[in-house]
Amino acid sequence: MRTPLLLIPISLAMIFGVWWWIATPITLERAPIEANSKLECVSYAPFRGAQTPLDPTTHIDAEQIAQDMAQLAKISKCVRTYSIDNGLDQLPPLAAKVGLKVLQGIWLSNDRSKNLAQIATAVGLTKAYPDVITGLVVGNEVLLRGEMTTADLAATIRLVKAQAKVPVTYADVWEYWLRNREIYDAVDFVTIHILPYWEDMPVRARYAANHVDAIRKQVAVAFPGKEILIGETGWPSAGRMREGALPSRANQARVVSEILALAKAENFRVNLIEAYDQPWKRDLEGTVGGYWGLIDADNRAEKYPAGVPISNFPYWKLDAAAGMTLSALVFLTAILTLRRRPWAPRLISWLAVGTSATVAGILLGIAVDKLLVESYGVGRWAQWSLLLASGILTPILGAHALMSGRPLPTFLDLFGPREDRSHSFATWALGLAVAVTVLIGAQTALGFTFDPRYRDFPFASLTMAVVPLFLLMLLNRPQQGLRPIAEASFAGLFAVCALYTVFNEGPKNWQSLWTCAVYAMLALTLWRARVAQTPK
Repeated sequence: MRTPLLLIPISLAMIFGVWWWIATPITLERAPIEANSKLECVSYAPFRGAQTPLDPTTHIDAEQIAQDMAQLAKISKCVRTYSIDNGLDQLPPLAAKVGLKVLQGIWLSNDRSKNLAQIATAVGLTKAYPDVITGLVVGNEVLLRGEMTTADLAATIRLVKAQAKVPVTYADVWEYWLRNREIYDAVDFVTIHILPYWEDMPVRARYAANHVDAIRKQVAVAFPGKEILIGETGWPSAGRMREGALPSRANQARVVSEILALAKAENFRVNLIEAYDQPWKRDLEGTVGGYWGLIDADNRAEKYPAGVPISNFPYWKLDAAAGMTLSALVFLTAILTLRRRPWAPRLISWLAVGTSATVAGILLGIAVDKLLVESYGVGRWAQWSLLLASGILTPILGAHALMSGRPLPTFLDLFGPREDRSHSFATWALGLAVAVTVLIGAQTALGFTFDPRYRDFPFASLTMAVVPLFLLMLLNRPQQGLRPIAEASFAGLFAVCALYTVFNEGPKNWQSLWTCAVYAMLALTLWRARVAQTPK
C-alpha cells in the first residue's frame, strides 16, 4: 500500500499548485472603470435573463431601464442605443433624469416600412429631448449584413439629416467604411467598429489596443476632416478562442483598460461594447456573444471594481477543494477494489489511477465553470451536464476497472445480442459513460468540421472522461478478439475531424489543439477496442 499512499499527496499537491497558478490575479495600472472618472460612452441593451429582442413581443418596462440608467450614470457619461424597439423609446427621458447623454440608434434593415417608422420615432425623440440626444446613428452594420445597398443607405442618412437637428452618423465595421467611401459624404462624423477578437485575422489580447489605434489612424487618413468615433470596441470575458484571441476575465479587463488609456492619451472618443452581458446574443453568436459586458447580467455587479485584483477564477479555492475531493475518491475506489482481489496490481496500474485522478482533479473546476458559462437553453444544459457527469464518473469507474483487471467495455457489451451482453453493473456503468463521451464527442467534432464559428471547445470535461478510457485501453486491452464496427467507425470520424479542425483553427488556438489531441486519444482508444472472447 505504499505506492497509493505516496501518490495521493502528490496528486493533491499538484491539483492545488495548478489552481494556485492559473488563478493568480493581475493588477492593472488603470482599472477598466476608474473610481474618479467616467467612461465616454457605452453600448446599452436592456435585456435580462430570458428577455430577448429576437421575440418581437418583448417589451421592457420603464422601471427596469431606469434602474440601469441609475447604475450606468455612476460610471459613464453617455449610452449608445441601437433601436427604439422593445421599450427603448422610453430611454431618453429616463437618461435625462440621471444626467446621461444618449447616442440614439436607428435600426435599419431591408424592411423599408419599418425603417421609416424607426426614423420617425427617433427624429421625434431628438426634438423632444434636444439636450439629451447628442447624435443619431442611422443604421448599424447594415452594409455588413448586406441588407441595404450603399446608395439606399446614403439616401436614408440624408433623409434623416433633413429632419434632425443633431449630428448624424452611420456605424459599421471599419473595413466597410473603406469599401463604401460615399457614405463619408453623407454623415457628420464617422463611427467605426474595431473588434480585435472578431477580425478576419484575430488579434491577441496583448496587441488589441495597438490594433485599435492603428486602425483608427488608418481610417482618419482615409477620411480627413471629420471626427472618427470608435463606436464599438472591447473584448469578451468568456467563450471560445479564435486563433490566438482568448476570451477571459483578465484579458477583457486588460484590453479595455489599455484602450481607454490610449484614448485618454491621444484624445479620441470611444464607445465600449457593452454595458451589461447579454445572454440572448448566445443564440446568434455562441457563448462569446453573451459576455462582452462590463457588468454581469445576473447580479448587475461590475466585473472589475477599481482597486480589486482580477482573476479568471475568483473562487479557485473552492475549485481546488472540489478537485482534490474527486482525486481522493478515485484513489479510494482503487483501494477498496483491491480489498476483494487476491493480487497486487502493477505499479503502472497505480500510475494510471494517479494520472486519471490528478487530471480529473485539476480540470473539474474548469469544467464546471465552462458548464455554467456555456450552457444556454435546455439542450445545452443537458449536453454539457451529461459530459461533465461522464468526466466525473469515468475516472472513478476506470480506477475500479484498472484494479479489477476488466477491459474497456464495448458497445456490444451494452447493446449487442442479448446473449453477448454483460451482466456486470460496473461494466454497464462504465459502458454508459463511454457511450455518452463518444456520442457527445462525435457531435462536437462534427460541429467543428461543418459549423465551427460559434462553437465552444469542450476540452476540460472531454479530457476528464477520455484519459481514464485511454489508459484502460493501454493496460487492460484483451490480447485477442474482434474489432467492433461501431468503435472503428467512430475512431475514423474522430481522426478525420481532428485533422480538419487543427488545419481550420490554426496552430495558435490552444483550445483547438487540446481538444483535437483528446479526439485523437479517443480515436486510438476506440480503434484498439476488442470484443473479449472469454465468458462474462
